[in-house]
Amino acid sequence: MNMQERLEHASRAAAQLLSVGIEVKNAALMRIAQKLEESREEIARANQRDLAQAQASGLPAPLLKRLVFDDKKLADVLAGIRDLLAMPDPVGRVLEARLLDDGLVLRRVSCPIGLIAMIFESRPDALVQMASLAVKSGNAIVLKGGSEARASNFALASIIARAGEEAGLPQYWLTLLESREEIGELLMYDQYVDLVVPRGSKEFVARIKATSRIPVLGHADGVCHVYVHEDADPAMAAAIAIDSKTQYPASCNAAEVLLVNFKFGGLTPLLKFLAQAGVVLDVCPRTARMISPDIPFNLKSDDDWSVEYLDLRMAVKIVDSLDEAIAHINRYGSGHTDTIVCASPLAARTFMQGVDSASVYHNASTRFADGYRYGLGAEVGIATGKLHARGPVGLQGLLTYKWLLEGQGHIVADYASGAKRFLHKDLPLDESPHAQ
Repeated sequence: MNMQERLEHASRAAAQLLSVGIEVKNAALMRIAQKLEESREEIARANQRDLAQAQASGLPAPLLKRLVFDDKKLADVLAGIRDLLAMPDPVGRVLEARLLDDGLVLRRVSCPIGLIAMIFESRPDALVQMASLAVKSGNAIVLKGGSEARASNFALASIIARAGEEAGLPQYWLTLLESREEIGELLMYDQYVDLVVPRGSKEFVARIKATSRIPVLGHADGVCHVYVHEDADPAMAAAIAIDSKTQYPASCNAAEVLLVNFKFGGLTPLLKFLAQAGVVLDVCPRTARMISPDIPFNLKSDDDWSVEYLDLRMAVKIVDSLDEAIAHINRYGSGHTDTIVCASPLAARTFMQGVDSASVYHNASTRFADGYRYGLGAEVGIATGKLHARGPVGLQGLLTYKWLLEGQGHIVADYASGAKRFLHKDLPLDESPHAQ
């Protein structure tokens, strides 16, 4: 089949999924989990082929790490599926209800977006997460992974697609694309595809956004900050900075910049702990003058604070105030995740209100910015825009809504003439009948 025919089939599957109930969707998730467990060795062999080829071709270390799909990654995606199974059906929820007049009831009800395309690099586990979320949210899905994960993605997509169909999902609910050329072709078919979700490097996501005729949900980069306020507990500051940077440095929610208030008394021990953890420090001239000479560092003389290392490397800057820290983050950050370490409730509140990012924390590692850790079951990615969905995108980010109006022969002419008047009375959601 050519691209148009494949997307026509997928679009019809999306229409069929509108009437698929929670029992079938949950049965599909259980079947998918079962088949993934049973196919553990097949998946491992495919992933080993990808890893061997990637190492031979010199794939960069951060991408190579993301390519791994081992027993731990399998356990993680299975845990995500179990979490999704425990969640109620997100489709058909009454979000708003209003009595417009006697016998005339308006409801705003959650529903699937339709056909979603996910384009991603390196991460086979992202395929499983996205497919699982598509099942629970009632969306059909088109998946295109990077060529470096070709064997892994083919194995996973084949297993998941068959398992879903065996449990009652429509044929073509999952479509896998395999060639790079298909991406450009896919992005032209906005009459079939309702949303594109790209996951990958800054350049990759920016390229998709620039060429897509379809709405795009994603983030261009992850320039995350840890700000250590003047009254921060030194031990807490060190623990949060180290976890934010080193727990998984290749992740988009790993901290790339450390901002430290000049009044904070533990600068030297803090940077020493980071250096001992293997972090290369790129420090501003002011920082270099304030720390002891036994701490290794590179002098950062340029003014580029929007760097995304994705490695054990961190930029360090001294700031004069909380306001300067907030201004710096809003100027150079990517709107992803930023945290303050402080004791003052006022400073925390000011920071959390003033920083314009999808996730803003107080006394917590930036690495918490994750759909599974947020209790979303899994995530399709991080959205740093401000429309539709923001931050880790789970089930709710794959839903839209429609307005349902039930009347008894009501016509607008009666209200336009003044014969009738609107009541516009909000109804408690539990008094509004559940939409089917």
